[in-house]
Amino acid sequence: MRQARISRKTAETDITVELTLDGTGRYDNETGVGFFDHMLDQLARHSLIDMTVRAKGDYHIDDHHTVEDVGIALGQALAQALGDKKGIRRYGECHLPMDDAQVRCALDLSGRPFLVWNLDLPTPKIGSFDTELVREFFQALSTHGGITLHVDQLHGFNSHHIAEAAFKAVARALRVAVETDPRKSDAIPSTKGAL
Repeated sequence: MRQARISRKTAETDITVELTLDGTGRYDNETGVGFFDHMLDQLARHSLIDMTVRAKGDYHIDDHHTVEDVGIALGQALAQALGDKKGIRRYGECHLPMDDAQVRCALDLSGRPFLVWNLDLPTPKIGSFDTELVREFFQALSTHGGITLHVDQLHGFNSHHIAEAAFKAVARALRVAVETDPRKSDAIPSTKGAL
């Protein structure tokens, strides 16, 4: 079973993440940050990765530590569930349209974290959510999941649509990358023999 459970407790946050790679997209996410919960739900639903996230943070300061630390824990859980990555497709991509927005994601579960981020969220907030935290989440996910992650906005003027398109595009790309390759399910997808 390609599953993981990560608990992360600091002076700023207390987070538990559980995920199953071979799921159906079930989700149960409660972080105390409403818009972020909505985005995590999209990540689970469109990746078909079952996901449960519980987070408590220092909301009296802001939502930054909570969002970033969930990204850290989720990245660690993803890496743990993938194990040695034997049999996975490894690469994934998606062009995701959402109304005015179109976001492209390409990723590699390479073990070499790198984020290329070309999104322009035109408003500083979506409701009470700081839009700069979208990048912070994906930076943490990429770093701690060992993901080479490219996210590019092709179109869009509505911050909610752009952010949601980014989460869905990453989800759809992850769905492909974590799947077992039926033509090579017994091998690590690298000429090096390790990822």
